[in-house]
Amino acid sequence: MKKTMSKTTKSNFITYGMVLAVYLIVQVMIMTGNLSSLLQGLLVPLCIYVILAVSLNLTVGILGELSLGHAGFMCVGAFSGAFFSKCTNGVLPDGLRFLLALLIGALVAAVFGILIGIPVLRLYGDYLAIVTLAFGEIIKNVINVLFVGRDSNGFHFSTKDTMSLNLAEGGEAIVKGPQGISGTPKDATFTIGVILILLTLVIVLNMINSRTGRAIMAIRDNRIAAESVGIDITKYKLLAFSVSAALAGMAGVLYAHNLSTLTALPKNFGYNMSITILVFVVLGGIGSIRGSIIAAVILTLLPELLRGLNDYRMLIYAIVLIVMMILNWNPKAKAILIKYSPKALFGKKNAAKEDK
Repeated sequence: MKKTMSKTTKSNFITYGMVLAVYLIVQVMIMTGNLSSLLQGLLVPLCIYVILAVSLNLTVGILGELSLGHAGFMCVGAFSGAFFSKCTNGVLPDGLRFLLALLIGALVAAVFGILIGIPVLRLYGDYLAIVTLAFGEIIKNVINVLFVGRDSNGFHFSTKDTMSLNLAEGGEAIVKGPQGISGTPKDATFTIGVILILLTLVIVLNMINSRTGRAIMAIRDNRIAAESVGIDITKYKLLAFSVSAALAGMAGVLYAHNLSTLTALPKNFGYNMSITILVFVVLGGIGSIRGSIIAAVILTLLPELLRGLNDYRMLIYAIVLIVMMILNWNPKAKAILIKYSPKALFGKKNAAKEDK
């Protein structure tokens, strides 16, 4: 038992070390001027995608449920966090305001995760995927018709237009329907993004390796057997789903504070965004947290790195996707990688030296 725990802890620290090593390398490249402004602009979105991929892997890989509403939870967190920041900008210190915005975004997304999860998690497979997809689309469309303003009399709500808010003199419209929220403080930085990635990893990895994680994986492997030994199916499924939603909401807050104007467009929070996050999870290996991080980084940077090869860029991108799928899902390919991995090769050399 001690040996297993030691391996698990070592694996977790390797994952944390990978993130910190990449962070230090990027910081050195920025200070020495070896990182282009285009790639610097991708650093915060990169952190957002990593958080989303790791959090979705908790639902898809660890719980074993297919969810296509992750962009919806991201949207809820983004708008609730941006709304709070817009209302308290200049009232609270910047650091405290952003921290509270992160907590509020995560909490609101978790509440939505619980409200959606109670009826939805009774479904399985394709049915669950369709309902969660519908949730994401509904949230996006509701925000697009919602107008919220504030004046000396308090908050005003409408689903028509800004004029129907009937704001008093000095009042302002905060949420402007399809125009979204503008003027959100740009607090998101690469350093904050890396800190949130590490926080996400600590939460997810510790949850997976705990008694709760083992119960969740038992439900994934065999629901009937898990229920027969006294595991509360609803409780653990709802816990995993709500934690995943909360982390997506936190990523949404980071996303909102990286833009001057936040809008609920299909490209931001629509079906394609949910599918993109799912692609990171699938290609990185379902259930593999480290794989999700690597897939999110590679698939986010690759289109930009290949921009110079404009004619062949999408072809190379497609080839990389296919190769990653083969390596992740083909048992023979996995066996070859394990056989010729540095660990295996060095292990053989050390064994040969001991024999001599």
